[in-house]
Amino acid sequence: MAKLLRIDSSASGDNSKSRQLADAFVAQWQAQNPNGTVVIRDVNAKPLPHFTSETLAALFTPEEDRSAEQKAIVAIGDELIEELEAADVVAVSAPIYNFSIPSTLKSYFDYIARAGSTFKYTEEGPVGLVNKDAYIFSASGSFLENTPYDHQLPYVKTFLNFLGLNVRDAFVAGGQAMGEEGDKAFASAKGRIVEAV
Repeated sequence: MAKLLRIDSSASGDNSKSRQLADAFVAQWQAQNPNGTVVIRDVNAKPLPHFTSETLAALFTPEEDRSAEQKAIVAIGDELIEELEAADVVAVSAPIYNFSIPSTLKSYFDYIARAGSTFKYTEEGPVGLVNKDAYIFSASGSFLENTPYDHQLPYVKTFLNFLGLNVRDAFVAGGQAMGEEGDKAFASAKGRIVEAV
């Protein structure tokens, strides 16, 4: 049975354009996978703790020596990695906040990037271990794609590729604070989703 992992991060709820693009993708995916399941990880609704020195200490402490608090910290990443590995397809929806991703999504990325689990170091450099297809759904108030101000989409693509995920496509709705131009951009991005699945 096919499984889709959807990761949402916008703070705008149902008004979020990145979420609405992901909605369209999920609907299309479910139509083609009627017996498939969708797992939703909403890092805005349930934010993860930020990656701190305590997190790092827990990860580098041998399992048998971890305190109860350290075991709880490591368990957060364990759950997220297990969820990721169980999926066949990954969909990431993210707005652009201050030229980059929401901090809630960054925390998620920090927890799933674990040497030996989702990537490994080799003599030729790091190699991703998560072999799955991924799609990105992005929205911003102005048109930032392919400009020096867009530190979001290139970063998300780089991160996912680092873990071994194959980014099949990115659907970007820029200009969402710019009236008719933004409406056209959103309609264009949404229209392309039909062809992607």
